[in-house]
Amino acid sequence: MQKTYLAGLIVLSTFLSPALVNAETASHPEQALHGSYKDWRVLGVSHRLDKKYVRAILGNDIAINAARSGKTQPWPDGTVIAKLSWKEQTHPRWPQAVIPGEFAGAEAIIKDSKKYPETGGWAFGHWEGGNLVINDKEKTATCFACHTIMKDHDYVFTEPALQ
Repeated sequence: MQKTYLAGLIVLSTFLSPALVNAETASHPEQALHGSYKDWRVLGVSHRLDKKYVRAILGNDIAINAARSGKTQPWPDGTVIAKLSWKEQTHPRWPQAVIPGEFAGAEAIIKDSKKYPETGGWAFGHWEGGNLVINDKEKTATCFACHTIMKDHDYVFTEPALQ
């Protein structure tokens, strides 16, 4: 059942993420460096039970290439991983299925080991409309505190599902 559920989420996110995500980042200085996530490919999916979120986890080309070649320990500089979150919802005609409901937001982690050494080489951010905004020090500290349990996995929770 769990494998079927995961496979369904991967298929669903593959079709939904390009259709539901329409971010243009042309007006933000981070855009040139990190780009827009709307055309990125799926790295994996997750279902966050504590927040009741269904997530599609996308990667820029650097992240996808690293995942496919098994070179994520550590992830290379330039990696950007986006987490697109929706509130979970029961499918109206298939009550056994959890599907994306209301969009909850888009977060990112950006690997630059020289620029962000104090947080394991990662910056933490989020998209506001079409703009990628790097979190302030207080919010970054909160994010990094959770990610420290993943130190042995370069601080990344995502398990790439597609290689």
